[in-house]
Amino acid sequence: MTTIARGKVYFVGAGPGDPELLTVKAAALVRGAEIILHDDLVTPAILALAAPQSMAINVGKRCGAKKITQEQIHELMISSARRGMSVVRLKSGDPAIFGRLGEEIDALHAAGVPFEIVPGVTAALAAASAVGASLTDRRKSSRVLLASGHHADERKLLASADVAALVHEDTTLAIYMPGHDFSRIRKELLDAALPPETPCVIVSRASTPDESMLWTTLGQLEEDVSVLESPTVLLIGRTLENVAQHANASQSGLVPPHLPTDFLYGEQHLDSPTTIHLKRSLTP
Repeated sequence: MTTIARGKVYFVGAGPGDPELLTVKAAALVRGAEIILHDDLVTPAILALAAPQSMAINVGKRCGAKKITQEQIHELMISSARRGMSVVRLKSGDPAIFGRLGEEIDALHAAGVPFEIVPGVTAALAAASAVGASLTDRRKSSRVLLASGHHADERKLLASADVAALVHEDTTLAIYMPGHDFSRIRKELLDAALPPETPCVIVSRASTPDESMLWTTLGQLEEDVSVLESPTVLLIGRTLENVAQHANASQSGLVPPHLPTDFLYGEQHLDSPTTIHLKRSLTP
């Protein structure tokens, strides 16, 4: 039984959007918090779990638009905890994956405020589940690399010296916040000698009723995929071949029935580069 402490900050992973994917502890903390400081991407269905008397404040920052500065978020956490309130810092996905957790932990350490981290389902796992794929496969993929397409400066996706060392044919790559400049990602990975026929899928709003996905190959990644809404995750790797090769994929609706036959059942690679957009409603 989870008991929420007053004067303490809980960093809680809200998962990808579906409230049923919250951990039992995360749900209990959301229900018991006196103040919830949440990201933009936390869905209304999850915020609806909060007690009527609790205070929910949106402290999200998306696409460079800031409702509040990072320093102000620190001050809100610290001042609320010092007033003896139970504070939940609710972050989409997992708090420790591309969520500025390190900066916020440092602020609490400096202020002497106790905290606890409650993990959540990160977007890459939700995206893999949405397409029915395993991120690892001992026959094809022995490593998973999580990367962000967004940086505080204008660096490349990966430092050029690191790409060839980190990304191999046995790597499944999950790129968070890839933006719309897929030509940049395509060039970096092709320059690192990743085969152009490597399967790719861009998953939008994984686990929500608005979930949709676009299948393509590394060589055919488009510069602007305007049909997909943020947030998106880009998955790249040979382990995605399993989805197309499995006969149940076409029956389950995860792969459109008009996919090329060689993609579905025969070859290990997409011989004819094809981009296919699938939008799936999760509502009954």
